[in-house]
Amino acid sequence: MIEYGKNTIGENARIFEPVTVGFPSRENMEKTGFAGSVIGKNATLRSGTIIYCDVMIGDNFQTGHNVMIREKTRIGDRVAIGTATVIEGNVSIGNDVSLQSMVYIPTNTRIGNNVFIGPNTVLTNDRYPPSHGQMVGPTIMDRAAIGANATILPGVCIGKGALIAAGAVVTKDVPDRMLAVGSPAKLRNLPGPATER
Repeated sequence: MIEYGKNTIGENARIFEPVTVGFPSRENMEKTGFAGSVIGKNATLRSGTIIYCDVMIGDNFQTGHNVMIREKTRIGDRVAIGTATVIEGNVSIGNDVSLQSMVYIPTNTRIGNNVFIGPNTVLTNDRYPPSHGQMVGPTIMDRAAIGANATILPGVCIGKGALIAAGAVVTKDVPDRMLAVGSPAKLRNLPGPATER
């Protein structure tokens, strides 16, 4: 394992090389002894994982291959990050979250507890790129589920227990326990099986 800064990794970690922990952010490039990453117990870090400095991760965390997690990210317990997923930093992720392979999470995104995000989903934080203005990522509330290849626009809130269909382009807030389908997404009532989640 390649380490930068001062890192803490809990007991029973399984690390499959090469893994990098505590990679310096821009402000720490020329420094030594800066705060690295804190990772709880029972972590599984697969090859190619890069975790920047100033990242805090709970227990029973696991990554797929070639995952990148940027600085100032906070991740709860029992979180799984799929292969080739990128988390750009200043992101908060709750407990019991599953991000499938090749998900993109931009800066300033908030993800609650018990959230599922399907493969190739893209969340965005810049409505008129490249605006160089304030970047505001989406907010994904507890128990929401997002299907494969969905796109969520900046500042959008996905409500508690909401379901985003595969391939949807979500341009507006989705209320609690509603279904968003299509491009641009339209709201519908949850189908029967989804209401039992």
